[in-house]
Amino acid sequence: MSGKLLDISGLSVAFRTRRGPLRALRNVSLGVGKGEIVGIIGESGCGKSTLINSIIGLLPANAEKPTGQIRFADEEIVGMPQGRLQQLRGERITTIFQDPMTALNPVLSIGTQMTAIQYRRAGNTAQKRRRAIEFLEKVRVPDARSRLDQYPHQFSGGMRQRICIAMALLTEPDLLIADEPTTALDATLEVQVIRLIRELQRDIGCSVLFISHHLGAVAELCERVAIMYAGEVVEQGPVRDIFHDPRHPYTRKLLECDPGRVLEPLPRLPTIGGELPDLVRLPQGCIFEARCPDRFARCRVRPPVETVRPGHDAACYKARELVNP
Repeated sequence: MSGKLLDISGLSVAFRTRRGPLRALRNVSLGVGKGEIVGIIGESGCGKSTLINSIIGLLPANAEKPTGQIRFADEEIVGMPQGRLQQLRGERITTIFQDPMTALNPVLSIGTQMTAIQYRRAGNTAQKRRRAIEFLEKVRVPDARSRLDQYPHQFSGGMRQRICIAMALLTEPDLLIADEPTTALDATLEVQVIRLIRELQRDIGCSVLFISHHLGAVAELCERVAIMYAGEVVEQGPVRDIFHDPRHPYTRKLLECDPGRVLEPLPRLPTIGGELPDLVRLPQGCIFEARCPDRFARCRVRPPVETVRPGHDAACYKARELVNP
């Protein structure tokens, strides 16, 4: 990793509710290096979307002002004026959203939408249409020239997601945020989209923040991964270390629930017992303590982040046990 493009440090975000502040993110720290692909894994409700929206400045109206730091290149995003943030969005930071069925405007042709997002780019409409065709061909949309004037409903879900990828990369951003881009796709298309993102990332040289709940997709695409649980990063490190030697109990249970690891027929797929904690009334100790099979008395006090090996950290008292030599 040659220097950090995105450096998040101590980020906390809360939402105002009738019951009191809902602390959706708490003391989140992670980084994305230049040209690096970093994955974020976690259950629904773990804070992945809140993290994304904090980076691109699209938090809802009931969000309190974030605390901590989000440094992009040499600029601080937390507290950045909206005008400057709008300049970064869509030019240096772009996003692929998870549902290709709703990400595109249904009443505008693909060509109109792909031309419109190039409004900061010099050139006339004909030049921008040629560039749109070029990027549709990059994502392997067949007969891109004639399909440019078609509407979203005339494309399959997989083709729509390819179009969304092309639009996100059209400005050749420094950071691409992929928010569960394969969720609405079948297994075959999922593999194709993952490989496509990797190929295009290599061509353009951008960094990628890949958010997913699919462990296989992260293992296939990413170099490092952060595991989120209930608004906290509980473990992070190189993909190989996390998948082969997880040190947080939540990471271990999450990996056990991966259907790809089930080698024998079972009457029921593995699950993690219990429920997510109430983010309005947080427990005093470890955030995973109530569901953890390895808990002990000390877990009622918030554990520190332990360094297992260089670049591999876990927020657990037992994280350093059985460290490989």
